[in-house]
Amino acid sequence: MAAMPETPPDVGARADPDELELTVVIPCLDEAQTIGLCVGKAVASMKQAGIRGEVVVSDNGSKDDSIAVATQAGARVVRCPVRGYGAALQFGFRAARGRYLIMGDADDSYDFTLVPAFVAKLREGHPYVIGSRLRGKIEEGAMPTLNRWLGTPVLTFILNRLYGTHISDCNCGMRGFERRTYRRIGAVAPGMEFASELIVKAAVRGVPIEEIPIDFYKDKRGRPPHLRPWRDGWRHLRLLLWHAPDRALTLPGLLLTLAGVIGTFASFGHDRAVLFALLALVGMPPLAGGLAIQAVAEPGRVRRSARAWLTFDRAAVAAGLFLAAGLACAAVVGLEYLRPREGFAILVPRVPNWNLILTGALAFGAGVGSLVLALLMGAAGATLRAEVPPFPVEADDEGRAP
Repeated sequence: MAAMPETPPDVGARADPDELELTVVIPCLDEAQTIGLCVGKAVASMKQAGIRGEVVVSDNGSKDDSIAVATQAGARVVRCPVRGYGAALQFGFRAARGRYLIMGDADDSYDFTLVPAFVAKLREGHPYVIGSRLRGKIEEGAMPTLNRWLGTPVLTFILNRLYGTHISDCNCGMRGFERRTYRRIGAVAPGMEFASELIVKAAVRGVPIEEIPIDFYKDKRGRPPHLRPWRDGWRHLRLLLWHAPDRALTLPGLLLTLAGVIGTFASFGHDRAVLFALLALVGMPPLAGGLAIQAVAEPGRVRRSARAWLTFDRAAVAAGLFLAAGLACAAVVGLEYLRPREGFAILVPRVPNWNLILTGALAFGAGVGSLVLALLMGAAGATLRAEVPPFPVEADDEGRAP
């Protein structure tokens, strides 16, 4: 994938963040039939509302007349060299000169006459405003049945549960935010999952999200959309899980492990003890994996970082305690076998204490897992701190650096 230039070549010295109040950014790929309608609505709505703004069309390699149509309609066109929905939006945002940024698709499914409504919310002090198609009116045929009743509601439910947000339509493509808020969010995904990343990282960084109902219309481009529901849906889902290891891995793993350990130690009958031990074994990998991600990931990339308290030394101490507990259980079982028996007791086979044996085995497993976790954090440099500043580079006798 080609590297995205830091500044679009046709913006140059004109890029002044304080020059305009608003920039509407529209990604475009072969949208000659509809891009003019979108740009025209955005320009007219800003003019009618007295908003000093511009429309930037970020072209993603159109082979039709999209660029000419957009320019004629009043947009400033920049050419994004990297393919992808997210890449085009990022390139357009870098070219923007407005204090506020609003994004929307080029297929005329979003109503750009609503731009003043978004600006009004932004002026009220809301740093991030997102539309909700599910709270507005959806034209017949505008949204596939699967997306409307399954895909979007399920992804939105997962998002709200994992990140504590309170929105109704995580896939709405019409949004607005302050320029500095967009930079603070730091979304980088080049594909369709960029939309979810904007919400996820906003939630991780504590950016409040305001929602307004909008109407959604059937696109007018007369060809299949660029969206691929199953592939793009999977990309959205995996991104949601990546940034919330505490609720996607650590918490479920902890609950399964605790239930399994308690049940193993307290249950009656070795058959039940074995089942509880298996439950604990299922919970240990996600618990360790979630903690590892929370400890290694930089703050701001995951919902809840553990770098402040989960250090190599503490993980190593935990490993030692678990291993000691496992040894203690093994010692108790061993001493029970070595204890001499008298009389008829020697005729009765010894019955092993399966609860204690399995509890000890789980303790050993937890100890080994904690040791691996500690080594992983140490290798990743999550808790390493340089104690000696780097030495300055000294030049040789001829003034050349080594």
